[in-house]
Amino acid sequence: MNATQADRHRVVIVGGGAGGLELATRLGDRMGRRVEVTLIDRNRTHVWKPKLHEIAAGSMDLAAHEVDYLAQSHWHRFRYRIGEMVGLDRERREVQVAPSFDDEGRQVTPERRFAYDTLVMAVGSQSNDFGTPGVAEHAMKLESQADARRFHARMVNACIRAHAQPAALTPDQLKVAIIGAGATGVELAAELHRTTREVVAYGLDRVDPDKDIRVTVVEAADRVLPALPPRLSQATEALLLKLGVQVHTNARVAEVLRGGVRLADGRMLPAELVVWAAGVKAPDFLKDIGGLESNRINQLVVRPTLQTTRDDDVFAMGDCAACPWAGNGGNVPPRAQAAHQQASHLYAQIKRRLAGKPLKEWRYRDFGSLVSLGEFSTVGNMMGGLIGGSLMVDGLFARLMYLSLYKMHELALHGPVKVTLDTMARVITRRTEPHVKLH
Repeated sequence: MNATQADRHRVVIVGGGAGGLELATRLGDRMGRRVEVTLIDRNRTHVWKPKLHEIAAGSMDLAAHEVDYLAQSHWHRFRYRIGEMVGLDRERREVQVAPSFDDEGRQVTPERRFAYDTLVMAVGSQSNDFGTPGVAEHAMKLESQADARRFHARMVNACIRAHAQPAALTPDQLKVAIIGAGATGVELAAELHRTTREVVAYGLDRVDPDKDIRVTVVEAADRVLPALPPRLSQATEALLLKLGVQVHTNARVAEVLRGGVRLADGRMLPAELVVWAAGVKAPDFLKDIGGLESNRINQLVVRPTLQTTRDDDVFAMGDCAACPWAGNGGNVPPRAQAAHQQASHLYAQIKRRLAGKPLKEWRYRDFGSLVSLGEFSTVGNMMGGLIGGSLMVDGLFARLMYLSLYKMHELALHGPVKVTLDTMARVITRRTEPHVKLH
């Protein structure tokens, strides 16, 4: 006999990123009759965050890859509710969600509260501007689909404007400065090198891409990809320089201005478009949410079971969680593979909670890192017991591994049949449309 609505264990997941949506989908598919799963997110669609740089550059069509939360919840037996979490009442075990509004300012949903038995915080992360002057006014970030679309529109408009204007280009025109040489920064730089040239190839013949278009990467550390092994950094920087991307390391940004970036040593880097991709922190609202413990970058501090330190009923996963990395001495890094592993573990944890069994500790398995430089190359390192250490990989093999990470995410959400059909459809469509989005 199926459990009644009142008997069902209430699981509320806040954040529909890679980990949150995978967890909601798996719970709905496999435990939908025993648990009532509610996913809360302020957006209406999901896109895998490591793909945002491709959407921004125009090499990936957002419409072909975004997942509609409402449809996903209907197909996989969980509830989706739009809204942004603004409060937590741990005594009453309720999540407070702010009203949502449409583009014209009309209210769509009122302020609401959702009761839970198990709460999972999966709200991800955002870039950290460290209070640098001018970032909010003059720089763009890549934290959401809207950010990626906005950057792409401005990039295409910049190319069309440069082609149509009768006067000579100003020093900042068609110059892009990317602040931060982590994975997002270097991947965006490589994609832009290709897509800007493809855009101007569609009739914008007054723009000389080799002469007029410049992409610059600025990094405060002494090398690009500072969180990854040095040999991976060296290989990546060599590829960027080969593409003509200017790389400035040991360069701290003092101020972002309209038309450029001023470095701490006084140098000016002209730029029509500035992207801030440096630093990582969890959303600001987490530092005061419900009295839970958080660290200096707003992450919720969790135990190895992924439970928060002050409430056994509240879990945190993904980039918003400060989870100890056993044997490493620090916390688990903010990577998609970590969120994927945590989603699988939390599914098992919730099953154990319902069965009254003790929870198990989660251990992060580091399979290495991969950085895609578009069609030019993919580099990375493999780690783990399968190879007995660390092995640097590049070329086609690394590219296939990089693509497989996204396919694993799609399989977790849709299953093999839909993923196969969608992949075939994209291959066919790509043969009949421009290889870069032109609007």
